[in-house]
Amino acid sequence: MSTPFPFTAVVGQDDLRLALLLNAVSPAVGGVLVRGEKGTAKSTAVRALSVLMPEVDVVAGCRFSCDPGAPDPACPDGPHDGGPYLSRPARTVELPVGASEDRLVGALDIERALAEGVKAFEPGLLADAHRGILYVDEVNLLHDHLVDLLLDAAAMGASYVEREGVSVRHAARFLLVGTMNPEEGELRPQLLDRFGLTVEVAASREPDQRVEVVRRRLAYDDDPDGFAARWADEESAVRARIAAARGLLPSVRLGDPALRQIAATCAAFEVDGMRADIVMARTATALAAWAGRTEVLPEDVRQAALLALPHRRRRNPFDAPGLDEDKLDETLEEFGGPHDDPEPDPDHDPDPDPDPDGPGRGGRPPQDGPEGDAPAGDVPAQGEPAQDGRTPAGQGAGEQSPVRAAEPFRTKVLSVPGLGEGAAGRRSRARTEHGRTTGSRRPRGTLTKLHLAATVRAAAPHQRARGRSGPGLVVRRDDLRQATREGREGNLVLFVVDASGSMAARQRMGAVKGAVLSLLLDAYQRRDKVGLVTFRGSAAEVALPPTSSVDAAAARLESLPTGGRTPLAAGLLRAHEVLRVERLRDAARRPLVVVVTDGRATGGPEPVALAGRAARLFAAEGLACVVVDCEAGPVRLGLAGRLAGELGGTAVTLEELRADSIAGLVREVQGTSRRAA
Repeated sequence: MSTPFPFTAVVGQDDLRLALLLNAVSPAVGGVLVRGEKGTAKSTAVRALSVLMPEVDVVAGCRFSCDPGAPDPACPDGPHDGGPYLSRPARTVELPVGASEDRLVGALDIERALAEGVKAFEPGLLADAHRGILYVDEVNLLHDHLVDLLLDAAAMGASYVEREGVSVRHAARFLLVGTMNPEEGELRPQLLDRFGLTVEVAASREPDQRVEVVRRRLAYDDDPDGFAARWADEESAVRARIAAARGLLPSVRLGDPALRQIAATCAAFEVDGMRADIVMARTATALAAWAGRTEVLPEDVRQAALLALPHRRRRNPFDAPGLDEDKLDETLEEFGGPHDDPEPDPDHDPDPDPDPDGPGRGGRPPQDGPEGDAPAGDVPAQGEPAQDGRTPAGQGAGEQSPVRAAEPFRTKVLSVPGLGEGAAGRRSRARTEHGRTTGSRRPRGTLTKLHLAATVRAAAPHQRARGRSGPGLVVRRDDLRQATREGREGNLVLFVVDASGSMAARQRMGAVKGAVLSLLLDAYQRRDKVGLVTFRGSAAEVALPPTSSVDAAAARLESLPTGGRTPLAAGLLRAHEVLRVERLRDAARRPLVVVVTDGRATGGPEPVALAGRAARLFAAEGLACVVVDCEAGPVRLGLAGRLAGELGGTAVTLEELRADSIAGLVREVQGTSRRAA
């Protein structure tokens, strides 16, 4: 086993280290979600934490790590009656993004359960992580049903595995840590709320600190054991402090003034439900214990709010997480009330942190990057205008500054025809592991979803030949049937947006951006990937390659300028190329192309004919296409409708795109696409 990078050697990232240590002191806090760009020591810090965790006593031979002092009475390997035990380090178990449900919760052998009447259970990662750390890198890319199982187990402290009436339960209490890069997509608000704390991490912009990061990393790579030995004293000090804080935690007093501040803060920031209040209370208590105090002080409540509330204030995927600190301070001051100062302990060091610049100093999670820098997502792309509206170098004189999007609205559902097999989502029909049962088949590999009626029908004719004498069926491997299920999949929604002068001349771009923003919000809710191709002037560009981050698409859309001619053919050809490349990466994810244009084609030789030929490429491949007709005015040329016909898709106006205006649109899209296919 390789030597992990020492936790105390991590440079900076004070909020990340503090949040992890608070959960080590009090796992009831509920885990940590670490949000940040790649290369910011997220994984390094999480893996290093396990070395600092106190050792755990486990029942010898128990696959579920039962505590010999209080064994789980429902342990599948029990009962445990005071048998031998051993001490071992706390485990860090990593959940891969592509893990199956059985790998997470464990596998129950249905064949043996039916044929032999025994519960043959193979523990999963939740059992391995019991009384340790469960780490999920890129948690935002994990399938939703796996995240649901994971967070349910974390909340209940137990995992349940059920297969056709046969169930197994085992304890599963662990410190849950998830890391994610927001550029690759957000978690649902319901899932965000299930993480106790969240921190934002970013690379330092301070040269001296960056030099120290590189210096320590190179020293570790050259000699991991020697580097770890140089930090052994600091590691031992933090390990001892965690153990001391755990011992002090039951004695910490959370008084009524602190509780009132917590409740008032959660109410002032309008967080949903009561989970935030509970997490803040547990976090403030852990902060006091970490500082060696038995009384929760106002500064503990403030720090708890900075760690527990930012991710609970998002109302839609385009909201940036954060907290107004001025409002926080006003609320804490208004509802402060008198606090009873604890008696000073003459033997207590008021600042026991071995690292004067390290964890325990507090500080807010960075909202705009270190030193107040703007986040990377706000930097305009090449050729796009700056946020202050100035025209960057290279922008054509005919282009106009970006306009603000209109208010988004609820759109009608657009779906891809047929039955897919892509990633789980909420848009188009697909064969999935979860959903309504539609039939049965012989299992390919391990049986996961038994179709009981089909299995009984297959086994029934052979009972006499198999010598059945008792009340039960004699079931063989060949009799087993796997249930086939139908649910919903997520698609790739590729937006092809006309940003030419003809769109701006009618002052429609604000409404157009509002419509695309509405479709992006719908894509977020339906677990789609999104991409953005724009065309104006003399060419088209991929403003955003296919991604799960709809807020990144919204940011690119907001900064989109308009002007110039309408190279419709170039836009369609660039979109077709994007789909071709994406098909090689993820062949199972089916695309839905949304072309937002007034249908005009100008610039270059024979622009209309070229656009028609490009559109017929989509029709020839049977791709599902929708044209959002942005033409305005009393006289309409119907060019967008003609484009939709050549694409083999459907045209819909901006007004018809609203959910209450276009009943039957899905049927029209599907019917046209089938004819094109």
